[in-house]
Amino acid sequence: MSPTPWLVAVTAVAVVSDAMLLPFYPQFFAERFAVSDPSHIGGYLAMSCLVVMLALPVWARLARRVGTLRLLVGTQLVAGGLSLSCAVVTSLPWFWGLSMAMLVAKASYLLVYPYLMHFEPQDRHATLIGTLSVVVHTGGILGAVIGGLVLEHWQAAQVFRVMAVSDALQVAVCLLLLRRGRAPHAAPTTPPAPGTSGAILRLGVVMLVFTFSATLTRPFFARFWELASGLPGEVLAGAVFAIPGGVAVALLAFDLLGRRSGGEAIVLPLAIGLVGLLLQASGEIAALLAGRVLFGWALFRVTVRLEVRIFQLSTPARYASDFSKIHVFQGLGVLVASWGAGGLVDAQGLASPFLVAALGFVLCALAHRLLLASAEATPARPTEPVSART
Repeated sequence: MSPTPWLVAVTAVAVVSDAMLLPFYPQFFAERFAVSDPSHIGGYLAMSCLVVMLALPVWARLARRVGTLRLLVGTQLVAGGLSLSCAVVTSLPWFWGLSMAMLVAKASYLLVYPYLMHFEPQDRHATLIGTLSVVVHTGGILGAVIGGLVLEHWQAAQVFRVMAVSDALQVAVCLLLLRRGRAPHAAPTTPPAPGTSGAILRLGVVMLVFTFSATLTRPFFARFWELASGLPGEVLAGAVFAIPGGVAVALLAFDLLGRRSGGEAIVLPLAIGLVGLLLQASGEIAALLAGRVLFGWALFRVTVRLEVRIFQLSTPARYASDFSKIHVFQGLGVLVASWGAGGLVDAQGLASPFLVAALGFVLCALAHRLLLASAEATPARPTEPVSART
């Protein structure tokens, strides 16, 4: 049996765990620590992103010595223990310290992505990227629903106990693969094509702008929905937050039927995403829901197409290194968005992140045109055109 489904399962469990509090940090801090300052919440999210961004290269170096699966066993055990500590701590400074340490340990699961790509054939990369993208979106759905249920029916601290359970599941999967000898063997290496390093960095800039724009609306979406709709309840807010994930699942299923022609352009999806953002900013329930659908369509298409380019521009021997570089750019995008969201909402209101994100989509399209035109013109390594479609 192939180890790929098991490793995808590890990613799914980790994503669900990470997504449980994502739409509910304002409610969590208000209930647990009586903190409602948007700038404090934005600062916490920005610092969370920063520690993950700095930890990943360290884990990547260590994984070369001890192996990815063995590393995950140790780091997720530590993450589980720290999650349980976060569930019982009552001091805000101690919560900051313990939760940041937990995120440092959790960051190691991101190595599963380049690990999988390194051992999968090139002609399966697009399919696998699409599958992983759906895993991320589906994990966002489940995480938001589970987080909403926990916050609505139990104390906020219980979220971290659920996180500890997910860490234990990841450890169990990694131990099972190691015990059965299911860790993949190395694939043959190929030399990098001339100029690919510069193209990777240019792609990183484009992904920074896109990630910033896609992330900016997340921290305060649940509160925006509750105020705009007048419908209270974390479960409902989590369900609306997760609509883009449902759209991604539907798109992948549709793509796997082979009903659409191939394509790599991102301008049209970005334009559709821009419309979706403006509809959400209107605050009207029907427009907001329609906007979530359009926004989800754009996120899936652009994300898959940009990530396919990472592995087209790279080689198996450099996948982990190039993925780490791209992740730094993505991390910077999340960091700036998380840091800026609190101040933006504080100064301009809850609808302002949607408007700034729409402008970001415009800048992303321009950056893609200016920075990647030459890279797009170069022959790409063949990939299966499943999820890179119009």
